[in-house]
Amino acid sequence: MFSIDLVNAALQFRYVKNLWNSVVDYFNQIKGLFSAFKIIDAVDILFVAVMLYVIIRVIRDTRAMQLIKGIILFAVLYFGVTFLGMSASSYILRSLFSNILIILVILFSPEIRNILEEMGKGAARKSFFQALISGKGMEITETNKAIDAVCKACVDMSDSKTGALIVFEDATLLGDVIESGTILNAKVTKELVENIFFPKAPMHDGALIIRDGRAYAAGCILPLTRDTNISSSLGTRHRAAIGLSQQSDAIVAVVSEETGNISIAENGTLKQNISSGVMRDILINRFIPADDNENASLFKKLTRRFKKNG
Repeated sequence: MFSIDLVNAALQFRYVKNLWNSVVDYFNQIKGLFSAFKIIDAVDILFVAVMLYVIIRVIRDTRAMQLIKGIILFAVLYFGVTFLGMSASSYILRSLFSNILIILVILFSPEIRNILEEMGKGAARKSFFQALISGKGMEITETNKAIDAVCKACVDMSDSKTGALIVFEDATLLGDVIESGTILNAKVTKELVENIFFPKAPMHDGALIIRDGRAYAAGCILPLTRDTNISSSLGTRHRAAIGLSQQSDAIVAVVSEETGNISIAENGTLKQNISSGVMRDILINRFIPADDNENASLFKKLTRRFKKNG
């Protein structure tokens, strides 16, 4: 009995000793890392951080971010089939990843060009400091006023059968869509919306983009849906609304020029002939959460603001 206790004590002592040696080795490695750290290493890390920031800033403002998510999914899938020993699947995915640099250059050629242009103009540096200095969250009251103004304008345009296409941007940024129109960045009022879609106005055929409660751009061109099951009675505005809602999480309001009916496109689904009250409820439920308060949503607001500035 005594010998068994002695053996157990010896094993416990060895375990504690090995654990202590591991901890000591770990801190020695950290000490060695910092002792070898030089100023050029700090510059190297800062350079890489700036480059990553510029790349993410440009990509985040387009739907190219969705392609990045797809590539990450393929990477996870590749590691999964490799771990499971699925030879055929591993070979196919390995062939894709062996040419990943060429694929990325082809897929993101517009974004790469934008990165080089922004580096040349110094716009990234300006935007970075604006995001740090302003740090102002999205104003819920401004968004609420924008929703109210758009709903009132849609009622008037419905009565006069004035065609309109209004996009409420959400988490998916629509930078590539905005580039096809004219930047306004103006306060949303009923009169402004109606003037934009006045039949003889130069931007009435395009879409109005609402970003953070402001009329950010007008005359924008939206992608048409490729769904062949869409009713032939729907016009170009409705097809564009469905198309954008399929490619992003935006909510798109449409006023028909033929019937005056108000429709809402969300997640690829078109809700037709709705009242302004229903439209208001849909927009408020999405953009003005019931539990929103200064303490609970401050981080979300700041993150959203930085995302759009950065």
